[in-house]
Amino acid sequence: MKTMDELELVTLDDAAAAVHKTAHNIRDYIQRGRIAKYDAQGNRVSRAPNGGLRVSLVELRAFMARMAQGNAQHHRAGFHLELGFYDVPEWQRTKHVHRLHPYLGKFIPQLVEWFLARYFKAGDVILDPFMGSGTTLVQGNELKMATIGLDISEFNCRIARVKTRKYDLEHARREILETERCVMGFSQQLARGADAEVQALAASLVAECHSEYLKTWFAPRALYEMLYYRRLIPQHEYQDLLRVVLSRAVRSSRLIPHYDLATPKAPLPVGQEYWCRKHARMCRPIEECAVKIHAYSEDTARRLEQFDQLRSDEPVTIIQGDSRTVNLRGELESTPLAGRAIDGIFTSPPYVGQIDYHDQHIYAYELFGIARNDPLEIGPKRRGKSRQAQADYVADISSVFRNMLPALRADAKIFVVANDRFNLYPEIARRSGLQIVEEFHRAVTKRTEQGNDPYQETIFMMVKQCP
Repeated sequence: MKTMDELELVTLDDAAAAVHKTAHNIRDYIQRGRIAKYDAQGNRVSRAPNGGLRVSLVELRAFMARMAQGNAQHHRAGFHLELGFYDVPEWQRTKHVHRLHPYLGKFIPQLVEWFLARYFKAGDVILDPFMGSGTTLVQGNELKMATIGLDISEFNCRIARVKTRKYDLEHARREILETERCVMGFSQQLARGADAEVQALAASLVAECHSEYLKTWFAPRALYEMLYYRRLIPQHEYQDLLRVVLSRAVRSSRLIPHYDLATPKAPLPVGQEYWCRKHARMCRPIEECAVKIHAYSEDTARRLEQFDQLRSDEPVTIIQGDSRTVNLRGELESTPLAGRAIDGIFTSPPYVGQIDYHDQHIYAYELFGIARNDPLEIGPKRRGKSRQAQADYVADISSVFRNMLPALRADAKIFVVANDRFNLYPEIARRSGLQIVEEFHRAVTKRTEQGNDPYQETIFMMVKQCP
């Protein structure tokens, strides 16, 4: 058995500083069994008292060395070493407004930044016809480029508008924190018990809720708190900003295991204990929403302020619609980009059979009564990955690019991020009137950076075919 000196036991903060990571990264390594937990006396433990958790720098450095070796294997496998972004910590991958709301399937901002900075210049117009939560728009704006985003999902458009809107920061912070204080006060009243006035208020809130989903997936107290917050939103100017804060809190407040936020299968009974893979202990599902509202309110205000220090005055245009059929030039006529040709595209279309994009935010659609466009999704998970699904996908993606091409300059560069495991993009390019001129292959390391078997993406660089 190694001694304490041989283990080099340190706190999480000291460990993070020693290997240029964050304390959050170190916790992830612990939770996934990559390094062990110790107490201050050097005993290996499953749980340590507050302030008593230690990790071994020897174990941590060995794990980091294994990761570095894996990264070298990725490079030997033909992956572009720079595009793995192996050394970018989690807090930079989710910097400022990129973490205002979770979104399955988004690429990291550093990937967008790498290509935009090398192939475009300030003042260019960049289009993303599969906008998602707006990563390309945010990074293009940082680089002083005008940006256009298209998406079939109204909720995605709301997230992107909230991220890219120019705010009166003092007023936005005041609205966020005032709403939080009101909800926290209401939550405290609920906790104190059977006050007739509070009971009447709670009953009136539930009477406004016509969603069986919300009544099923949330504990009663969490439901009261989120509905109370929703009732306060119309009193404020930045209403969509408040909806995004609430939606983020609601997502985290469902009656589900803590480790299964992305794709939960069914709600748990209120109070039921379960073994939590994330925390390595017995846990219970969350029964309050106010706790999450409190956690995300100050965080949101801070992230808006961070982005405001970096953003440019270039216009950001967001269009909700079907990229296969939308009249892009017509939509731009009343914007600052009217009559301007588009210099390039940077986008990541849906992957075949991977994600049902509306379902991932079902709680928001139910809470805010937003109309859904599920039938218009391209390549959704519910249609699978059959040959027919692949053929439909090729036809749909090609249709999008054919519809976008008339608005692009003749020498426009088109970058498409795809996990092309079925080798569909050569045919998509042909049908779209595009030519693939270069391919960049990257390893998509998981957030916690463990494992030597990376998910692979290809970034296709395309141009218009010569007449």
